[in-house]
Amino acid sequence: MAATFFFTVTSTKASIMATNAGTWVLITGASSGFGEEFAKQYAAQGHSLVLAARRLDRLQALAATLRQTYGVEVITEQVDLSDLAAVNGLHSNLRERGIAIEILINNAGHGLQGSFLDSSRQSILDMVQLDIASLTLMTRLFGDDMRKQGHGKILLVASLLAYFGVKDMAVYGAAKAYVLRLGEALHREFMRDGVTVTTLCPGISDTGFAQAAKQKITLGLKLLMMKPEPVVRVGIRALDAGRISVVPGFNNKAAVAMVWATPRWLHQALFARIMNG
Repeated sequence: MAATFFFTVTSTKASIMATNAGTWVLITGASSGFGEEFAKQYAAQGHSLVLAARRLDRLQALAATLRQTYGVEVITEQVDLSDLAAVNGLHSNLRERGIAIEILINNAGHGLQGSFLDSSRQSILDMVQLDIASLTLMTRLFGDDMRKQGHGKILLVASLLAYFGVKDMAVYGAAKAYVLRLGEALHREFMRDGVTVTTLCPGISDTGFAQAAKQKITLGLKLLMMKPEPVVRVGIRALDAGRISVVPGFNNKAAVAMVWATPRWLHQALFARIMNG
């Protein structure tokens, strides 16, 4: 019985990988964190991958591992996604190579914790450029290709902070609120063209983002911390199911429920305490 079960599972996995072979997934911010985990999970499904990020050495190392482990085709693209001309260039390059993207994981993003008035003007604008402008352009370019194909899937990575206005992360939270609202609207718009748009709203996760954002890891945030593997798994399942949005993790879901159940002043004050100690 055990041998039969193993054979069935292995056979099913092989069938899935064969079905997905040659189906291209484009992942932005793929050199670490959620992006790296998306690459691993989609490679395990047999998809061909385009990995885009600034750090070419990390992309190439990841690509080599995925090719060796899963036998999938992997292309690396060194791109500064905060540069809109580079985003256009990435799109043009893939079209010229005849690579039709079936799944776009719009994951690249940047955050920074700190007082709004004490943050440099450039750091604020860089955040808006990457988290809003770049994501919007990527969605527009590849969404149009998917409409012409008559099928495709787009996952927008927002944040639990899309539901809260939190002091000392004002711009990041506002940017992710934009991503969530954009995704909700496009979910309905793109549906008529056979394209699925889903928004993933993770809470704090062990991806290295907090360190890069100079974020204070309070006791409350430690209790909410998730590993990237289950977050990504939830995102992929939600996208496959055609959901409008998803919040991974019971505690994160409870936090969102609190938004609807309590006055704005109360849940914003509480979450500011959780975020800042």
